[in-house]
Amino acid sequence: MYQYHEARTKKVSSGTGGRRKKRRDKKLAHLGRRFTSTKVGEKTVREILRVKGGLTKQRLKKAVFVNVRTKDGMKKTKILGVIESHRADFTRENIITKGAIIKTDIGQVKVTNRVGQDGIVNGVLIG
Repeated sequence: MYQYHEARTKKVSSGTGGRRKKRRDKKLAHLGRRFTSTKVGEKTVREILRVKGGLTKQRLKKAVFVNVRTKDGMKKTKILGVIESHRADFTRENIITKGAIIKTDIGQVKVTNRVGQDGIVNGVLIG
């Protein structure tokens, strides 16, 4: 099921108990897509989507490598697993999101980009 992304700006009730009328119907432009759960895999898998305006977006389904920014420059290293994420089940299932800490060959890396929308994993070496 897709998620509706328009924010509710005012209270539902008017304060006196009377209900407010709906300002307008839902718009198709405010409809989002399902969350892309990018997992650690043996082979990189991408899905190309057409988005609004005819542009394209790459969804990364499975990732093998991460581009790591170090003191010496950028390095491409293999992902071994997810150490920490903002949800415990994402860590258990090895789902990579922005801000997740992943284990690589050269150490721990913090993911700095939105993996499901960029089609690549970028990160910064933290330890």
